[in-house]
Amino acid sequence: MGNNDELFPGRFDGVTAPDEFIDTVTDEKGILKKISFKNEDRYNFAFDTVDMLAEKCPDKLAMLHVSNEGEERRFTFSDMREASSMTANYFKSLGIKKGDRVMLVLKRHYQFWFSMLALHKIGAIVIPATNLLVKHDFEYRFSAAGVSAIVCTADGDTAHQVDLADSDTPITKIIVGGKRDGWHSFDDEYDKFSPVYPRTEECCAGNDTMLMFFTSGTTAYPKIAAHSYKYALGHYVTARYWHNVNPNGLHFTISDTGWGKALWGKLYGQWLCEAPIFTYDFDKFHAEKILPMFERYNITTFCAPPTMYRFFIKEDLSKYDLSSIEYATVAGEALNPEVYNQFLKATGIKLMEGFGQTETTLTVGNLVGMSPKPGSMGKPNPLYDADIVAADGTSCKAGETGEIVIKTDKSIPCGLFKEYYRNEKLTKNAWHDGMYHTGDTAWKDEDGYFWYVGRVDDLIKSSGYRIGPFEIESVIMELPYVLECAITAVPDEIRGQVVKATIVLVKDKKGSDELAKEVQKYVKTNTAPYKYPRIVEFVDELPKTISGKIRRVELREKDGNK
Repeated sequence: MGNNDELFPGRFDGVTAPDEFIDTVTDEKGILKKISFKNEDRYNFAFDTVDMLAEKCPDKLAMLHVSNEGEERRFTFSDMREASSMTANYFKSLGIKKGDRVMLVLKRHYQFWFSMLALHKIGAIVIPATNLLVKHDFEYRFSAAGVSAIVCTADGDTAHQVDLADSDTPITKIIVGGKRDGWHSFDDEYDKFSPVYPRTEECCAGNDTMLMFFTSGTTAYPKIAAHSYKYALGHYVTARYWHNVNPNGLHFTISDTGWGKALWGKLYGQWLCEAPIFTYDFDKFHAEKILPMFERYNITTFCAPPTMYRFFIKEDLSKYDLSSIEYATVAGEALNPEVYNQFLKATGIKLMEGFGQTETTLTVGNLVGMSPKPGSMGKPNPLYDADIVAADGTSCKAGETGEIVIKTDKSIPCGLFKEYYRNEKLTKNAWHDGMYHTGDTAWKDEDGYFWYVGRVDDLIKSSGYRIGPFEIESVIMELPYVLECAITAVPDEIRGQVVKATIVLVKDKKGSDELAKEVQKYVKTNTAPYKYPRIVEFVDELPKTISGKIRRVELREKDGNK
């Protein structure tokens, strides 16, 4: 199996794609110590990376795409330049112009990449979105962002839900993979246009707004995090020093293009490093379908959220050849040590955890050359001046829980969002006193490693104790019959709050009072007894945001109403 203790010396010899824009300093072990940028105010990813690579290495693989039906397509950097230029000229013919907000609802279709690059060339603002949205979701997003055009998959009911949604202004509708009344057909029309789209003096770059993400919205309507063209540069660290991508390999990040994670692992940083990406356009995740792909396509680096790894380790991994994997990373939620240990046992790969948000790029991580501590999300990315602070804004000492912040009093790093679009109040609530406040809590150890505790709202206060849910969840996840778990607080007249565990069991395992007592006893034995869940509930599934994160707030509201 692979061994991600290796630094792969020489892997990046001759890679010049980012040299004009990025300077890095590493120590003798290859650990990144400093990163700085130059000429970033004129940087545009589509022109300065993709089109440049099309000149430098036109026939180099950019993406290997596998459809849900198994059809394979290979795109070179030259293909990407030409297809994105055709798409840009096509979009302009439909009236899409600089500054327009354009929503992309394209699952993992290869046309997503054509459209992203085309909109960057035009200077229109991209809004990725999931195909799971329905009528009222689209109505809110159309209004909140001022959407003027949408490029949408023909799969499923998504385009119908778009048609049902009301909008204050006319929206140009473009459908991919089919035809629909009132919609332009992307596949029938885009390739009739010129494959040349020259850069002009009016080209957007630097601080201009490039991209807007709707956040998950676990407690209220989703906010809109707006990013500049510098956001792409911020992901150089993500790919080069966290994913450790191989320019001669193949990188696979599991994410739908509707989520920010897709742009962490399926576009910007990887192509800055000249590394090709693997995309599987599946409809539903099945571990037994994905696991054989590592051998079939010789996938060398891999990233997925903890949920996917949990499904992997419940399979018999000995049936699959995973020897092509050189390096593996994990993010999206905090990683339970049990998942880390089981994957290591099965593959020899140490999962390198990372932490970030829709508003940032990789903020904290186990970077290349570091020795991971199972359960720790690593150390701050040198790109960010990240710290853990108390309520008064002072730095926490080792072992003290506080909020993760990014200090911006000296400079604003490439990768940090510009603002919450059209919401000055929310922007100031999160970004004040020279710090961006993440809303996530953690503590750091004597070596400077950060350990996740939970969202500020997730902390449980019981009988004077402050209890973070993640530690208890990690202990419960060690039980072989537990697939997923969420720890929340339940109101209690005596203790203020008590700990509750809501558990999803593996298939063929049923919940019972005896099993609940077994879980309680296990937690008491393996962590401080006051943390054990006084209430255990077994459910078929946990409520989640459309981005797949557990909605603990929904569990709390449900129990509060009871």
